[in-house]
Amino acid sequence: MPARDPGPSVKDPKVYEALRDEGNSKEKSARIANAGARSGRSTVASKGGSSGSYDDWTLTDLRKRAGELDIEGRSSMNKSQLVDALRNH
Repeated sequence: MPARDPGPSVKDPKVYEALRDEGNSKEKSARIANAGARSGRSTVASKGGSSGSYDDWTLTDLRKRAGELDIEGRSSMNKSQLVDALRNH
């Protein structure tokens, strides 16, 4: 497979390519690659926060979050479809 040019905004092209090869989106891959390059991998790894499970969210809140992420078809999705779409964004 030929190498993809991630563009000048990606700070760690090697990590970006590995993430893309795993099937992650361009946006997600760039975000992860840049976070690690900016502050170091161990800092990023230990920084994770806690958030309530999407299963505990209301349908209204799930649709609002899906709207923030521009997930297509969110208005016709039921709760389990929204949870799946958000987890796999």
